[in-house]
Amino acid sequence: MIEPPPLTAVLEDAARALAEDIGPGDLTGALVDESLPLEGELHLREPAVLAGRPWFDACFRLLDARVRVDWLGREGGETEAGIVARITGPARAILAGERTAINFLQLLSGTATATRRAVRLVAHTKARVLDTRKTLPGLRVAQKYATRVGGGENHRRGLYDAIMFKENHLAALGGIAAALARVEDRRDVPVVVEVEDLDELEAALVGGASWILLDDFSLEDLRRAVKRATGRARLEASGGMDESRLVAVAETGVDVVSIGGLTKHVRAVDFSLRCHRVG
Repeated sequence: MIEPPPLTAVLEDAARALAEDIGPGDLTGALVDESLPLEGELHLREPAVLAGRPWFDACFRLLDARVRVDWLGREGGETEAGIVARITGPARAILAGERTAINFLQLLSGTATATRRAVRLVAHTKARVLDTRKTLPGLRVAQKYATRVGGGENHRRGLYDAIMFKENHLAALGGIAAALARVEDRRDVPVVVEVEDLDELEAALVGGASWILLDDFSLEDLRRAVKRATGRARLEASGGMDESRLVAVAETGVDVVSIGGLTKHVRAVDFSLRCHRVG
């Protein structure tokens, strides 16, 4: 069961995107008869994991409650090319909202499709696939939702729900031991330490870290890290995680693999809306 996105966040995203596109008014749409009804079919042009229906629907809901979207494709479903939805309603609202609605759908389906592919590649291992904070500004809730739709899991959602010491934090705090010493009273949230070699891994283990991010480790060093840390800490592998490296990394025995490319290297899925007058 996919955790649904918060409705308030969906509506805020849609409202912001519509305002960006429509501005003070749709000059072309204003030339269309206000009473004209329109209907159309939403076409998916390539196989994909469908994601983003809540944002698509919200765009039209905000413009005119009379717009109706009937979905043929299931959210999270692996969908073949073809018609995935039918839409009917006032022409002005459909014309004003179509680009913004499809923008959400193509982006989030792209993230979900890439995530599903990654999850399948490592299904024979124990490693789980996580996203990162490398999201498009203002669309973190949406893209992290799409990761879940694709079968992946979310890393921290922001700076507010986990402590994560990366290299610049460690430089500011004086190293791993000094950093971990400061969080004795904050064990109510995840505490993650990024390390860059086996010596730093050992320091993190000695300091009591329960979640350690292995940044750009070689495959051999990942195997060594797994041997040292098994039963002592959760190990996350990260850095340069394209599909060619993903499987080999997962097979080293790490617990999770985080992939920034799921949300920052997005290839949009191809959709189009073809409309015609009613009657």
